[in-house]
Amino acid sequence: MALLLPLLSYCFLMLISIISPPVTYAFNVSTLSFDDAYSPLFGDGNLIRSSDGKSVRLLLDRFTGSGFISSDLYNHGLFSASIKLPSDYTAGIVVAFYTSNGDIFEKTHDELDFEFLGNIEGKEWRVQTNVYGNGSVSRGREERYLLWFDPSREFHQYSILWTEKNIIFYIDEVPIREVVRSEAMGGDYPSKPMSLYATIWDGSSWATSGGRYKVDYKYAPFVSEFKDLVIQGCAVDPIQQIPTSSPNCHQPSAAEDEDYAVVTPERRLAMRKFRQKYMTYSYCYDVLRYPVPPPECVLIPSEQRRFKETGHLKFGSHHHHGKSKRRSRIPSSSDGQSAM
Repeated sequence: MALLLPLLSYCFLMLISIISPPVTYAFNVSTLSFDDAYSPLFGDGNLIRSSDGKSVRLLLDRFTGSGFISSDLYNHGLFSASIKLPSDYTAGIVVAFYTSNGDIFEKTHDELDFEFLGNIEGKEWRVQTNVYGNGSVSRGREERYLLWFDPSREFHQYSILWTEKNIIFYIDEVPIREVVRSEAMGGDYPSKPMSLYATIWDGSSWATSGGRYKVDYKYAPFVSEFKDLVIQGCAVDPIQQIPTSSPNCHQPSAAEDEDYAVVTPERRLAMRKFRQKYMTYSYCYDVLRYPVPPPECVLIPSEQRRFKETGHLKFGSHHHHGKSKRRSRIPSSSDGQSAM
């Protein structure tokens, strides 16, 4: 028994190293209370703040979803939250954490997304990231990944860094995707001030297995929780794009020098390992949508072979094309009823 215990411990540590990215990183940021930087967006009755104002719950029931929005718009910054997703049967439920300016620039909006696409209990969870610039919804830059943990059991941190030079998506402070600004992207690189949003809504028509599994309201209400809210940026006037006076203001260029804006060799290795093991779709390898890859794509031969061999080449959902994504996130009461 004395020899068996160390052996079991070693096997357990080896298992964890196989299924999990190897390291996390501590960002030097401060959190905000809900009232400091946010306000309800829709479904006010389904938005429940904690007594100390440091966390908020968003609920979806048969009548409505819910969401919140930052009080200001920001031109670059770090946007982060610890999120816990609804548990049990959550097919068709979309929880989104994203930046957008669709309300102001309806035809030329920019957007950076984390979208959680619902789940059937016992199956692996999936998350999608999107990048849209200057209204380029017909040229979606989506990627999808499996999660190496159950996001409904405990909180995990999701962060979006947006600077003039690059965009980085983080999960638990491990970078999972970087988009580097290039001349080839032109106006498709997000460049106008954006608000931060968090929403939960009914995406039965597309979210889980392409719409095969719908929201089942006998499990309602569905609850998503948000805490450790971070906005590390400088609020700006959306039209004149002039910084406003704020105690939390950090000049846009300053974000480029912060620890979280630097993809060190260790972080790049962690990102490469994550993408090799958990990425299930990338628009860069979708030859059906893009016979010629978009110009910013850097094709990695090993990834290209893997996607071709697994057949994960088709996006399988065009729910955002030709519509304002902003409107699709706030379903009407009738939308909720029809999905039952």
